[in-house]
Amino acid sequence: MLQWKEEYEVGVVEIDEQHQKLIDIANRVYELMRNELALDKYDQIVEILQELKEYTVYHFHFEEGLMQKARYKKRFSHKILHQEFLAQVEAVDLSAVDENQDAYLIQIMDFIANWLIDHIVGEDKKVGKSVRAQ
Repeated sequence: MLQWKEEYEVGVVEIDEQHQKLIDIANRVYELMRNELALDKYDQIVEILQELKEYTVYHFHFEEGLMQKARYKKRFSHKILHQEFLAQVEAVDLSAVDENQDAYLIQIMDFIANWLIDHIVGEDKKVGKSVRAQ
């Protein structure tokens, strides 16, 4: 389970709130993974993946708009990182998910957690600094 930490804050309220929402989505994966009563989790996995995709598109669009306004120098390479994340989410083979749901939930959780935390701490903090300097 992921918990929001002060070290994840980029200093832009809207971005921090959106990052917290993405962590909430990751935690839904964790809760589903731990739910031993749900025998078939496929529909819930698909729902979470759809929410992740839709919310991530919204968040990336918002963040990229702020980068544009702030004339953030690395906005194009940052946008490529966003596109790569979305491509990975899009590439999910739902038939493989159905074959081994619990193993796939672990993969989703690891992917979201690792990418999100690394991206926030390694990249988005720089964006926050640039936006605040405006």
